[in-house]
Amino acid sequence: MSTTIRKKKLKPVQLIVSIYIITTFVAAGILRLPLLHKKDVDIGFIDALFTAASAISVTGLSVISVPDVFNTAGLVVLIILFQIGGIGIMTLGTFFWLLFGQRIGLEQRMFIAADHNQSTLSGLVGLMRSILLLAVIIEVTGALLLGTHTLMTGYHGHWYTAYFHGLFASVSAFTNAGFDLNGNSLIPFAHDYYYQIVTMALIVAGGIGFPVLLELKWRIMHPKERHRLSLLTKIALLMFAFLATLGTVTFFLFERTHFLEDHGAVESFFYSLFHSISARSGGVTTMDISQLSSPTLLMLSGLMFIGASPSSVGGGIRTTTMFVMLAAVWSYMRGAPNTKVFGRELLEEDIRRSFIVFFTATIFVFTAMLLMAWTNPYPLHQLLFEVCSAFGTTGLSTGITGALSLSGKLILIVMMLIGRVGIINLLLTLKQEEHPVRIRYPKEQVIVGQ
Repeated sequence: MSTTIRKKKLKPVQLIVSIYIITTFVAAGILRLPLLHKKDVDIGFIDALFTAASAISVTGLSVISVPDVFNTAGLVVLIILFQIGGIGIMTLGTFFWLLFGQRIGLEQRMFIAADHNQSTLSGLVGLMRSILLLAVIIEVTGALLLGTHTLMTGYHGHWYTAYFHGLFASVSAFTNAGFDLNGNSLIPFAHDYYYQIVTMALIVAGGIGFPVLLELKWRIMHPKERHRLSLLTKIALLMFAFLATLGTVTFFLFERTHFLEDHGAVESFFYSLFHSISARSGGVTTMDISQLSSPTLLMLSGLMFIGASPSSVGGGIRTTTMFVMLAAVWSYMRGAPNTKVFGRELLEEDIRRSFIVFFTATIFVFTAMLLMAWTNPYPLHQLLFEVCSAFGTTGLSTGITGALSLSGKLILIVMMLIGRVGIINLLLTLKQEEHPVRIRYPKEQVIVGQ
């Protein structure tokens, strides 16, 4: 069978998932090239594969010290991988297609729709162009703000170093990649609240979702025009605010007699807020995560499991999935026949998909936890933290990632890729073709949950 025939038999979503997997292995080979490493430094294939998967899935978990292994060329390659994983392969592909004057046909549009979870093929080229332009503007702005700040405050003495570090930090934060050039995340900036605020803004911008960003941008540019926010935007903004507040409050309550005991009010607030935001998908930290108590680690694991908004750079089950499930449960408790939010009725198909995503994700996380506990001698709450961090493409770690067994690293690689492509895309990849139903069977009720 020829390659062309095999390709035609692949559904767009299957091809997209295959491209991400292939790109990960190709990136692993590239990251092993000596010309990308510092003098007399080398990394094995598994470590390179783990780094490539973490970069393309914009997770940030690492089994190596990035600033100690890679030279400037290697860091540039990592920035490119962040863009591929964060903005999306098809967004960058569309840019190059347009750059070389190629026509975006129906097949390419189907691939774009699969990569960005879009249900319609109209307007996709303009959408990709808008996403790329907006991402570049945000990343460059972040690089200038962070680079200028570190230069003016003396963190870096040379302008080239300051702005290169600023660019790396900005791209890493906006794509929620979670990598850093300090070797210890943002701990050196634990009391630099300007740097933290800019970083949190970049993390939120990347995790709130590209459709939401573009809608808010249109609203800002057309303030006089009456425009009702879409249901997706309302849910995304509400859930981001709710989870950020919930995470901040619970972090403070759990740690006020532990890590935060010797810190002042301002310090405690920023520690709580920053890690609540970062746990959604950012993956950077201003403290040693291993110092946190078990309840806090479990709470952060929950935030990482939920993840960011759909059609964003983040992973997890997504905020809208959690919202739809909660809304459906609340409607059932109230005895309402339908689920209504913000003056709109939710589709039964969306409710069903939300519960399918949650159930499937729970199975994946539980299975990964079981295998990790079997092959790695660490407490369950630490292993759960690592697994949820990988699935949520977050990158936070209690410090055990580099010491995991080979099987443990492979499990996290799989979880990172699942988090990047999304549960729905993964299920669609495995889904068989639907066949017309010619026979229907009698219905019978089953006792459930009693």
